[in-house]
Amino acid sequence: MLLARVVETSLAVGRTAKRGEKVALLAGLLGEVEAAEIPAAVALLSGESRRLRTGVGYAALRDLPPAAERPGLGVGETELALAELAAVHGSGAQAERQRLLGELFGRATVAEQEFLRAALVGELRQGALDAVLAEAVAKAAGVPAAAVRRALMFRGSAEAVAVAALTGGAAALAEFGLELGRPVRPMLAASAAEVAAALERTGRAAVEWKLDGIRVQVHRDGDRVRVFTRSLDEITDRVPEVVEAARSLQLHAAVLDGEAIAVGPDGRPRPFQETAARTASRQDPERLRAETPLSVYFFDLLHLDGTDLIDRPGEERWATLAAVTPEELRVPHTVTEDPAAAASFFAEALARGHEGVVVKELAAPYAAGRRGAGWIKVKPRHTLDLVVLAAEWGSGRRRGLLSNLHLGARNPGEPGPPDSGLPDSGLPAWVMLGKTFKGLTDETLRWQTEQLLALETGREESRGAAVVRVRPELVVEIAFDGLQRSPRYPAGLALRFARVVRYRPDKRPEEADTIATVRELAQRQVE
Repeated sequence: MLLARVVETSLAVGRTAKRGEKVALLAGLLGEVEAAEIPAAVALLSGESRRLRTGVGYAALRDLPPAAERPGLGVGETELALAELAAVHGSGAQAERQRLLGELFGRATVAEQEFLRAALVGELRQGALDAVLAEAVAKAAGVPAAAVRRALMFRGSAEAVAVAALTGGAAALAEFGLELGRPVRPMLAASAAEVAAALERTGRAAVEWKLDGIRVQVHRDGDRVRVFTRSLDEITDRVPEVVEAARSLQLHAAVLDGEAIAVGPDGRPRPFQETAARTASRQDPERLRAETPLSVYFFDLLHLDGTDLIDRPGEERWATLAAVTPEELRVPHTVTEDPAAAASFFAEALARGHEGVVVKELAAPYAAGRRGAGWIKVKPRHTLDLVVLAAEWGSGRRRGLLSNLHLGARNPGEPGPPDSGLPDSGLPAWVMLGKTFKGLTDETLRWQTEQLLALETGREESRGAAVVRVRPELVVEIAFDGLQRSPRYPAGLALRFARVVRYRPDKRPEEADTIATVRELAQRQVE
């Protein structure tokens, strides 16, 4: 199959908001793919190609050869080329990557080049999420969607599950199960604005601290321990503290779900980026351990000594976890149906420097890989009124619309707090704090495109994205989960998980929040 067919489907999937149409388009493509090319086609459509870690960034994609006039690039050879890119390391790697990119992109049409560029830098937003792709695989293979979802839960790879479904049907899918040493996709949580609202949905529930660390899934089989991240990447060699904690447990085999986090001497969590940097680094783990020690806290148990617990009620899994792990290795939780008691527990979590809580149904099974209704996270929502400084043209179903917003705070010249370690002078009148494309409805996208084009002052290309600069006149209310230090932005601060709440046409730019307010929030967060 030609890559052009995959690109055509990807664009069509991105243009429609209807789930049924997305499923039909993907199923149609999967029905045409030869068995040998199923893995490559699914990897490209699902985004699994991005997990190859090719080392290709925006800079490497600036000077590429002219596009081919007509399609000729195959799906299988495209995936092989990406794998070859990922295998390049060491001396001369940059030049070799550029050579391989030139060969690949020189054979791609304009549409194929855009698709590959977005796939390589992680910006392929076509709407083919796991749940949609699972339905498409089920439809193409003529098997129950639930069987595909369950196999995907255990195997973690859409590529492997699609091959099994399309070549072996329901019988092949039934062979997938929980395996020690092979990570399953973690269960995710829905959101609620308040603890009381979450309890209304769950009834009597476990309320558990939400730690701001790195999600870890720990597999122990005898003395062998393997540690995986939320994205299923193995980090065992980087986290010796987690390995030691798992080996200290009086059991033979287990799969535990938890959080690794850097904690200070006072027991309070250190800034998230310290934990993230520690677990991402491939440098000497013992030296890093001395500089930034990690702690691990478990909150779920999926397997114990030959018995899978993944389908058992949460209450039973947690009781079993408590029986085999000491209290100091477990995330604190309480069981209640009283909103006041839950709110008090939530307040305690915040007072100790944690993100919030997760409210968990007592009877809920472990819905691996899904954002199930059985878990509901509650975090304090911070909002700022910021000004749009620029916007990037969207891709996929957002093609032709201004999507990713560049957000800035007002700088009337107030100094930052003493000893904050943040820049105090030389900042522009509008200080950029980050970008977001989240929270935008189709109607808002159309409206903001019209408004921003009317305010346009110029265009440029930044990190491979086409950017429209605008007069700083449009105020937008932005929700975010916190602030983190960032050398990328002029004030040394960046928003975490920013999303649009609403535009504020009732506010003038001079009413937007100031950089001093942002710094105060950051200082309170540290305190």
